[in-house]
Amino acid sequence: MGTVEQLCIAPENGEPMVHQQSVDVVEGGLVGDRYLRGTGYYSPYDVCEVTLIEAEAVKTIHEEFGIDLGDGRHRRNVVTHGVVLHDLLESTVRIGSAELRGTRPRPPCAHVEEVAGENGVASALGEGRGGICARVVEPGTITVGDSIDVVEADPRTVGAAIAERLGSVDDQSE
Repeated sequence: MGTVEQLCIAPENGEPMVHQQSVDVVEGGLVGDRYLRGTGYYSPYDVCEVTLIEAEAVKTIHEEFGIDLGDGRHRRNVVTHGVVLHDLLESTVRIGSAELRGTRPRPPCAHVEEVAGENGVASALGEGRGGICARVVEPGTITVGDSIDVVEADPRTVGAAIAERLGSVDDQSE
């Protein structure tokens, strides 16, 4: 489906994101990341265990706004390629040996712009480019290059598939 292009963690609130080749995923988040440690800016009120952003969105931001967030200033943990993250909301995905469930969009905030040190970052991350939050379902390890595979589709997709199958059964019985 898609792949992991980049992995980033920040040990403490406000510290630069540190690129990783591989990260251990445990209940509550990523080993070494500020939110697992409880030191993220929004801890404990608005915590995303794992955040994901599309590499395509990072590229669009660079092209349209002239802001290069390839260094991790987007403040997201997993940079994906080849997958529309909003399609993964309420779905469970396997990335490496870990399983994550997309929980909600991750809109930008004024804090991301402050930490990035560049005007316009928050608005550039708007319009659905801010990525999503995910909850850890199954601990494991994620490595750059790992594939992203749907383990369990969101309930709307599953429901639509069931309705379609039932519709075709009704059509055959007529």
